[in-house]
Amino acid sequence: MNTPFDHQQFLKTVSRQAGVYQMFDANDKILYVGKAKNLKNRLSSYFKQSDLPIKTQVLVEKIANIQVTIAESETAALVLEQSLIKSLRPQYNILLKDDKSYPYIFISDSDYPRISFHRGMKRKKGDYYGPFPNSGAVYQSLSFIQKTFRVRQCEDSVFSNRTRPCLQYQINRCTAPCVGLIEKEQYKADMAHAALFLTGKSDELMKQLADKMEASASTLDFEEAGVYRDQISALRVIQTDHDLESDKGQIDVFAMAKKGGSLCIHLLYIRHGRVLGSKSFFPKNKLDLEDSDFLSAFLEQFYIAHQHRELPQEIVINYPLNSEEKNVLEQALQERCNRKIPILHRVRAQRQKWLITALTAAEQNLTTHLNTKQNLQQRFVALQEAMELDDIPKRLECFDISHTFGELTVASCVVFDQSGALTSDYRRFNIEGITESDDYAAMEQAISRRYTRLQKGEGLLPDILVVDGGKGQLGVAKAVLAELGVNQVMILGIAKGTTRKAGFETLVLESGKEKVLNSDSPALHLLQEIRDEAHRFAITGHKQRRDKKRTTSTLEGIAGVGAKRRRELLRHFGGLQAVKAANADELAKVDGISKKIAEDIYSALHSE
Repeated sequence: MNTPFDHQQFLKTVSRQAGVYQMFDANDKILYVGKAKNLKNRLSSYFKQSDLPIKTQVLVEKIANIQVTIAESETAALVLEQSLIKSLRPQYNILLKDDKSYPYIFISDSDYPRISFHRGMKRKKGDYYGPFPNSGAVYQSLSFIQKTFRVRQCEDSVFSNRTRPCLQYQINRCTAPCVGLIEKEQYKADMAHAALFLTGKSDELMKQLADKMEASASTLDFEEAGVYRDQISALRVIQTDHDLESDKGQIDVFAMAKKGGSLCIHLLYIRHGRVLGSKSFFPKNKLDLEDSDFLSAFLEQFYIAHQHRELPQEIVINYPLNSEEKNVLEQALQERCNRKIPILHRVRAQRQKWLITALTAAEQNLTTHLNTKQNLQQRFVALQEAMELDDIPKRLECFDISHTFGELTVASCVVFDQSGALTSDYRRFNIEGITESDDYAAMEQAISRRYTRLQKGEGLLPDILVVDGGKGQLGVAKAVLAELGVNQVMILGIAKGTTRKAGFETLVLESGKEKVLNSDSPALHLLQEIRDEAHRFAITGHKQRRDKKRTTSTLEGIAGVGAKRRRELLRHFGGLQAVKAANADELAKVDGISKKIAEDIYSALHSE
C-alpha cells in the first residue's frame, strides 16, 4: 500500500520564491508541471482549497512526490516550465504537437531563378519567404504567382535540358526562359515583382506595374501593357479578398469555442494584412481550468515551449487573460525577440472581423469534430455503459423550454442519432393556455403533443428521452408517457450541479436516483451537447416569436381594420403612438374610418 503524500511536512520547507514544480505519482511517473510566482502559496492551494475542480482533486490524490526548481523570475519560471512540459509530456498538462519544420517559399540565386516550395534546413543559396502556417498556404501563393508573373517552378535538371517550351508555357503560366523566349533582365524583373508580393509590398508593386504599363503604352507596345494591366487586376482582386491593411497586420488571431465538454482553438495567421492560413487545435482541458487560465496555458505552450515558432507583432484573443499571467507571457515573448508583443482582447475594425472569422471557424470545426462517426460511436457506447443498457441507444430526444418572464413560451425538441443531429426531425411548440412561467406545464404540453403524434405513427420513438432539468421535469415526462401508454422509452433528466458549471451536471434516473459522471466522460459530453442544442433551438424559437410580436402592429388584431385602413390611420396621425393618443371622434375623421370602427379601434387600444 502506498504511503499518502505528507503535504504538511513538505510545505514547511517550500520556498516563497518564483519557480517550477513537478508532481509525480507513486511509480515516479510525471503527472503535472506548473510554475508559480510564489511556490509556497501556489502549492499550498492544492491542499487547502475545498472547492478544487474534480479533475484537480483526482490529480492531488495521485501525488506521491513534488520537486521544485527555483527560478530567477516568474518569466524564467515560465520558460523552464514549458521546456519541461515539452520534454516530459506530463499527463495533466496541455500538450501540443511540435511542428518542427514550417514550409517556406524559396527563390533560387541563378540567372533564371526558380520559385518553389521548401521545408527543412536552409542550405541552398537564395531567398526564403515565410514561414507559412501550412503547405496549403504555400501552394496557394505559388499558384497565384505562377498565374500572375509567369515565373518558372520546374526543377533545375528539367530547366537545363529543355529544347522546346513545356505545357506551362502553352497555358500561359511560364515565359519559357528555358529556351530563351524571355530576356534575362525581363525575367528577373518578373521575379522581383513576385518577391514584392511575397513581402506584402503590394502598394509599391502596383505602382511599379502601373509605371511599366504607361511606359509600354507610350511606346505603342500594347501587348506588353496588357500584361501589366492583367497583373494589376489580379493584385487588386487578391487585395479585396484578403482585406489588405497597408503594411500592417503581422498578427496571430486565436478564438476558442466550447461545446459538449470539448474545446477548439482556431488560429488565423495574418501576414502583411492578409489571412495567410489557419489551423484548428483540439486540446483537452484535463484540469477543468477556467477559460482565461486554459487559453493562457495554451498560448504559453504554443509560443514558449516551441521556440522555433515565428512571433507576430500582435496576438489577438477572444477571452481576456488574467492580468498577471498576461504580463508574464508578454515579458517572456519580449525576451525572445527583443520587442514588445501585445496580447489584445478588445479589438475593433479589421481585427474584430478577423476574430469573428476565427470564432466562426472554431465553432464549425468543433461541431464537425464532435460529429465524426468515430467520436459519436464512442459517445453512444459510453452512454450505454453509463446507463447500464443492454443495447447501444440509437436515437435520443431532448426537450427544453424558453420564455421571457413567462411570455411567449416556446418548447424545443431536438433529435440525435449515431450520425449526429437530425435537424429534419427537430420540432418547436408554441405553448399556450398555461400559467406564466410554469415550466412544468410547458414541458407537459410539449411532450404530450410530441408523443401523441409519435404514437399515431408520425415519427420514430427515441430510445432515451432527455429533459433539461431535475426531478420535477423528470416526473412530468414520466406522467405524460404513462398516460399515453408509451413504456418503451427511457427517461433521463440532466440537471446543473451545485456549481452550475459544465462538467458538473447531475443525471436523474427514472428511479429518482442521481448519477454523476466524470467531467471527461464521453457519455456526459453527448448529453451536454444534446442539452445545449435543445437550449439553443428553444431560445432561437422564442426570439423569433418575440420579434414577430414586436414587429406586428397593434392595429392588426382589430376586426374591420385591414391593411388599407391601418395605412390611412398611420398616414393621418404620423405613427402608432399618435393613433393611441387620439379619441374616437379624432379617429373617425380618417378616410375610411366610420364612427363605429373608430369606437372599436379606441376600445381595442385602451382595453387594458
